Amino acid sequence: MLAAMPDSALSPLSAGGPALRDSGDACPGTLRLHRADDGALARVRVPGGVLSADRADALLAAAGRFGDSELHLTSRGNVQLRGLDAECGGGLAELLTAAGLLPSAAHERARNIVASPLAGLDGSPPVSGWLSGLDGLVCGSAAAASLSGRFLFALDDGRGDVDALGADVTLIAAGDSCLLRIGASDEVFRVPGGEGPRAALLAAEAFLRAARESGAWRVKDLPDGVRADLVRTVGAGAGPAVHRPRPRTATPPAPGAHASASAISVDVPLGRLTSSQWRLLTETARRYGNELRLTPWRGIVVPGPFAHDEAVEALRALDAAGLITAPDSPWTGVGACIGRPGCAKSLSDVRAEAGAAVGPVGRLPVYWSGCERRCGHPHGEWIDVVATPDGHRISHVRGERRDPRTTVPTVRNGAPARLAAAVAEARAL
Repeated sequence: MLAAMPDSALSPLSAGGPALRDSGDACPGTLRLHRADDGALARVRVPGGVLSADRADALLAAAGRFGDSELHLTSRGNVQLRGLDAECGGGLAELLTAAGLLPSAAHERARNIVASPLAGLDGSPPVSGWLSGLDGLVCGSAAAASLSGRFLFALDDGRGDVDALGADVTLIAAGDSCLLRIGASDEVFRVPGGEGPRAALLAAEAFLRAARESGAWRVKDLPDGVRADLVRTVGAGAGPAVHRPRPRTATPPAPGAHASASAISVDVPLGRLTSSQWRLLTETARRYGNELRLTPWRGIVVPGPFAHDEAVEALRALDAAGLITAPDSPWTGVGACIGRPGCAKSLSDVRAEAGAAVGPVGRLPVYWSGCERRCGHPHGEWIDVVATPDGHRISHVRGERRDPRTTVPTVRNGAPARLAAAVAEARAL
């Protein structure tokens, strides 16, 4: 059993130290493909996760024409296309540009924006104006083109879901105004709501100036003193300071119908969608709100409105297609990196292992990683399963720290039943 330890006993999740600009930004995009063992990989930024049905069709066409016909959701609400021919870049860019998915070649990897997926649908304020405004400002800023593919903006409708994701610059709805957070600072600054997107861009540009000497990719990578100076500098140009600690745990939309069927939500097992599943989601969206919202938890919200019977029918069809439509699914909270055979660095086929270990729904989410990099891992509190040369190490993570003194020894290779039991016990903590 994993022992519950005080925060003082936890160690940083990554032992690699802060990410610094000692080499080029290797984050993939649609113009710079990443070579993987299963072919080239493209990451298509979808600001706020918001897709019209037509743009969703374009992504499916790209996956079928150039890749393996599947669409992979990321922990930032973006889409990855895998199995691509390394020479397909020109054709892929042409297709995505025509669909409006690539508005600026210089900024395509800087358009990292997550947004509360249920904003404006369940009584919370919409953030669509912030989203379009910020995306336009980022694409219009010459300086913002230098932001790394790791830098993240978040637009939170006030519920704290994406505020908990560790973004570099966060806007939080607060009545007619908004709160601006820089990194993990507990001090936020009140800004008139209409000025939020510009305040967020100016904060990002201030970060770039602060990062020149250290070479940091993200706010959390800045030296402590430089980071504190950045917060003070941004605050001096913003509004009054407010004490508001960042939420420790994010709560994603539950699978099912929301707020009198104003929307339906599904989760995607391991974030991997077949062409038929994607097509069904797109057809559902086209019949109702004509929009899909990809979530940072590898799920999809389909805005309505739906009549009650329509929501039930739509969820039944999506469930039959293999998607997660209710919180009691054994797949709820289960995630994994791509693992073998897609990634050369992975020590294991963690997706197959995660599937074999699926059991009763646990209190905590679990994420399986094929190596110590933990690509795409969640935020908040979760169970960390990492493949090692000898087997799998299981840890309880809170925030960005894990307990290195777990009482669960490495589960050796070749013991799948014991591994599944150990993961289930850890998730029940």
